[in-house]
Amino acid sequence: MSSAAAQVRRSIFSVKRFRQYYFGQTLSLLGDGFRLLAIPLLVFRLSHSALSTGVAYFCEVAPFALFSVIAGSLADRLNRRSVMLASDAVRCAVMLAFAALYSLHLLTVPDIYAGLVIVALAAAAFLGGQTSSIPFLLGKERGTEASAALSGAENFANLITPIIGGALFALFGALPALLITAAGYFGSMIVLWRIPSLGPERASGLPSHREITSDIRTGFALLFGDRGLRALAFSGLVINMLGFGAYAVLVPFLKRDFGASDRDVGIFFGISAAGAICGSILSAKLATRWVFGRALTIAYLIDAVIFLPVVFTRNLWVAGVFWALTNAVVQFEISQIIGFRLRVIHEDYVGRVFGAVRLFVLCGIPVAAVGFGYVADHAGARLAMGISGLGYLLVAIVVGVIPAIRTETR
Repeated sequence: MSSAAAQVRRSIFSVKRFRQYYFGQTLSLLGDGFRLLAIPLLVFRLSHSALSTGVAYFCEVAPFALFSVIAGSLADRLNRRSVMLASDAVRCAVMLAFAALYSLHLLTVPDIYAGLVIVALAAAAFLGGQTSSIPFLLGKERGTEASAALSGAENFANLITPIIGGALFALFGALPALLITAAGYFGSMIVLWRIPSLGPERASGLPSHREITSDIRTGFALLFGDRGLRALAFSGLVINMLGFGAYAVLVPFLKRDFGASDRDVGIFFGISAAGAICGSILSAKLATRWVFGRALTIAYLIDAVIFLPVVFTRNLWVAGVFWALTNAVVQFEISQIIGFRLRVIHEDYVGRVFGAVRLFVLCGIPVAAVGFGYVADHAGARLAMGISGLGYLLVAIVVGVIPAIRTETR
């Protein structure tokens, strides 16, 4: 066995810098997990409106998508470690501000919206650095494994945080979840500080307006100039609108249609995360063993079919099980797609192309979140879920027919 082959067979966790990086990301993701549970519950408690939870989601996704293209340019040019440290610091500060206002009974829904915009901008910068760091730490061929491992960490966080957070929210309100969220971001900062570098090899400094414009143009040119990347971008745009639109009204759906308590919602999210963990493990083990295009189209169809019971069941825990199964498949899909992109995109342009991808595939989510929230308030959350399920099934069928994805072998 050659030394190169032996290196490929070694675990990604044999690389010390990646182990440190992974631990820091896990702490950050624990913060995200508490935030993703606490904020929708808090907004719904303050407003009693599905539309308001949709607007809160809009405030997270729209700025994130818009700033991603700039964040991609920054990730390719600036010290990624410094960018990620600053991003964690901003998110920690916002959560502490939420906690202070909440404890003084001064926190309002508009305050939450404004804070979420700031968090979204910081998250875009953080994720731009995160994705671009993977080839620097491990090489581009290990992208699927690294993505699956990080997805596993995210879903482990989402397994723990909803159950704990739901119970804490039911007993003490939002304050503990907000403080723990801030602590997660602070812990991530400490770990990232100990890592010597996350690249790039030569940071060129803050780009000018002209350089940012050029970088954005380059990112979109590379994205739409490749047949496989282009097809995945268009399918991702529609799938994200349907999937995240459903997620935006999930809390009202559980509370209104199933009579779920805050604790029940936390357990539901925990069951969902358990399924996602299974999907991440499966993706890490299989990595590139299956032909990419064929595996992805089959996964899309399975995902669409097993979501349908969520729409029609009247039992909360049946819905939870099938939601978890769909999450398992989704995590497999995400890891495969990210790994494919990292294999295809030149390392020097990862940040720029991923920024273009995020803007394009996420640009429809804010409208979908508000639209699904409106439908849920005026015609019922179950109808909103039904629209998502039927739409996803149609998209899965179309993707299976399109040769640009089905025949992709890279």
